[in-house]
Amino acid sequence: MNILAIIPARAGSKGIPNKNIRIIGGRPLIYYSIQNALNSNLINDIVVSTDSPEVRIIAEQMGVKVHWRKEELCGDAVTLDAVIYDAIPKTKEYDYIVTMQPTSPTLQVKTLDAAINYAITNNYDTVISAINAPHLSWREENGVKIPNYEKRLNRQYLPPCYKETGAFVISKTSVVTEKTRIGKTVDVYEVPADESQDVDDFYDLRNVATALEKKKVAIYVNGNNKRGIGHIYRALELADEFFVKPDIYYDINQTDPKVFGKTTHNIIPIDSISELFEKCKIHNYSIFINDILNTNIDYMIGLRSVLPKAKIINFEDDGEGIIKADLVFNALFHENDYPHVHAGEKYYISGKTFMFYQPINIKENVKRVFISFGGADPQNYSDRLLNMICKPEYSNTNFIVVLGRAKHNVEELLKYNEYHNIEVLYDVSNMPELMSSCDVGITSRGRTGYELAMLGIPSISMAQNQREEKHGFVCNENGFTYIGLNPADEIIESNLKMYIGLSQSSRQHFQNMLLSHDLRGGRHRVMSLINSI
Repeated sequence: MNILAIIPARAGSKGIPNKNIRIIGGRPLIYYSIQNALNSNLINDIVVSTDSPEVRIIAEQMGVKVHWRKEELCGDAVTLDAVIYDAIPKTKEYDYIVTMQPTSPTLQVKTLDAAINYAITNNYDTVISAINAPHLSWREENGVKIPNYEKRLNRQYLPPCYKETGAFVISKTSVVTEKTRIGKTVDVYEVPADESQDVDDFYDLRNVATALEKKKVAIYVNGNNKRGIGHIYRALELADEFFVKPDIYYDINQTDPKVFGKTTHNIIPIDSISELFEKCKIHNYSIFINDILNTNIDYMIGLRSVLPKAKIINFEDDGEGIIKADLVFNALFHENDYPHVHAGEKYYISGKTFMFYQPINIKENVKRVFISFGGADPQNYSDRLLNMICKPEYSNTNFIVVLGRAKHNVEELLKYNEYHNIEVLYDVSNMPELMSSCDVGITSRGRTGYELAMLGIPSISMAQNQREEKHGFVCNENGFTYIGLNPADEIIESNLKMYIGLSQSSRQHFQNMLLSHDLRGGRHRVMSLINSI
């Protein structure tokens, strides 16, 4: 069986000048169709039909034959049938001619070979690449628009509707003439959606570039009631920033999968670092993100050994492993001497919903207090405050207490809802709305502190552990009242009473300090740096 691939690539593209030789994904556009033909197990010979000196150079450098196209076959009105017929060598007989457009660079060689086999096995005269794209559509008859369906259904329930792509036309040589490549027996071969992109305009060109330069991303993250679960929230926010669906790994010995909540991201359990490394070898990620607190040298060296070409990015890491990372973001810490480490509040990634809320208006009196200590609250600050605010002296102040996903005694604390002025909630989805309804806040020194600052809510803060003591943003100088690690109940309560009694002008002063920092631009800064490496 002799099979010839012909790749037509003229010079005179008007819609996209120099289209076939534009560098996309690090290669000229025509490179991808030539390389598919070269890698095919079924194609014997390849001819590029062109009037472009640059295309000729590319084809010859890749080791394929060039047929110099006649001028009369280069016009806009000339059909591709005539171009293909003209390029067939007269010195050899072929069973099939495969037309391969250079404008379909996302096609994979396994799909191409499967389609050729399909044509041969079924003895078709012609097989055309197509994508199954059922949609509710309409046609026009005698000036009247008529639906192409009898019943409106969701797309997945509509009958197949095949739309031709430009990837390939496989024809028996006997049916190829100057006027056609279509025989009597014709079928379409369905190509996957991500292999069906044709480059007809600049919009297509941009989409194809995105597809060819697509990153393969993995995130390794852990969170629990000791380390907190802000890492989990950040990992899910980061996952949404890529134009691919990252693999998100977690250690089953450190993290309960429930902390990921309801998400359709790829959440993958592992039982050891060695298992993680084995998966990395298989998937060969181009970007690998660690959000696991401090990394050590041995871990980073091991990760580098299985992903030698990957860019490795660490979050909230001040361990020795940072010297082996390509980028480090430490939004909670102060600046340091390493040029690849970006520290400070400029790199804080807020939850998406917070971006849609404006800072609160400072009211004359404090009527409502927000209390939350993140996902875990290992110091049981929530318990201690609930025990305080249930006293009669606080009956004229309303309290919203939010418990996180990793809190261990939720059922016990929900019983405080029996008090008329206390509302205890668990794992809420409308956090910015709840915060915005309050006048002051009480929180720990992690993610929630940033969220309160974004909304301009004057707040008391206390650290959950020694690591949080090093977090720099939530401090007195930035508009918080920070009272240390595990302060005595009397210190917590005295500050609570002070905040409830703060004047409007004092709270306005605190808000001005909180809002003087740009916490809304961190997401853009982080992703710009990641995309630049």
